[in-house]
Amino acid sequence: MRTFLVTNTVNIRYLTGMNMTAGTLLITPNGFRLFVDGRYSEAAAKSCFRGIEVCALAELEKSLARVRTCAFEADEVTVSRLAKWKSKFKNTKFVQSSGVIEEFRRSKDAEELRCFRKAQRITEDILKRVPMLLRRPISEVQVSWKIREWAMELGADDMSFETIVAFGTHTSRPHHRPTHRVLQRGHIVQIDMGVKCGGYCSDQSAVYFTGKPTPLQKRVHAAVAEAFSASWAAVRPGVTNRDLDRIARAVLTRHGFEKFFVHSLGHGVGMDIHEGPNLSMKAPETKLLNNEIVTIEPGVYLPGRFGMRLEKEIVVGGS
Repeated sequence: MRTFLVTNTVNIRYLTGMNMTAGTLLITPNGFRLFVDGRYSEAAAKSCFRGIEVCALAELEKSLARVRTCAFEADEVTVSRLAKWKSKFKNTKFVQSSGVIEEFRRSKDAEELRCFRKAQRITEDILKRVPMLLRRPISEVQVSWKIREWAMELGADDMSFETIVAFGTHTSRPHHRPTHRVLQRGHIVQIDMGVKCGGYCSDQSAVYFTGKPTPLQKRVHAAVAEAFSASWAAVRPGVTNRDLDRIARAVLTRHGFEKFFVHSLGHGVGMDIHEGPNLSMKAPETKLLNNEIVTIEPGVYLPGRFGMRLEKEIVVGGS
């Protein structure tokens, strides 16, 4: 395919260096042309990588009219938008593609890893600070906002996603949204958070005890920690996503908790918080690449009682 139309703004940033909410990149044998509206023309001229031609959005129609066959990102383009293209450019054949740029994004270069590691360090620092918040009555929402405040103070550009803060029985919900529930002594606390630096995300989860854990809580924590360590130790270039998930589930099965592990072991991380590969036995089999970033995040969730998830990112093939 000689011509490719890119509309995913994260992919556009990856290829051009320009961060925006709307735009179109046309890749041809002659180079990259970024089409933007008036909101971004000045910024694009300064921010784009060398060699990227910045054009007014109105010029896109003229460029597409000369193209005979054009691939596009099928996961990004709506049915109605495609219908408009086909109606307007009757001599152009539009061909669906999926995951082309995303596959290039999997393996990170030195600058990408530098941005990620800054985000990772900030996240680790914040998670070390959390216990000081848990010594007094405080709500889930208040903890979430304090985490955001710390992130900005430490130099993050933004949060990777809405921080998950769960107290007590709320921890049995993997993607719980913070409420005004106030911390009580004895509550388990689950934090899942990440920040962005230079466009790259971090993603970590930690568990905190505010009282003496019960025997069942100790058993669950030990099982999750063992599943984390076993799968983490197996991460290397060439191992498959299914193999890693299988390792974690085998540990949890041995402890009698596998049926309470309700999500995949992890996922890729980069400019998006959730990227490929999906570390799951149900996902298409994929071998891990050198210098891609994945999360390892086994968890056990006992409905109506409590849950625990331990998570950290790892650079495949890194130290």
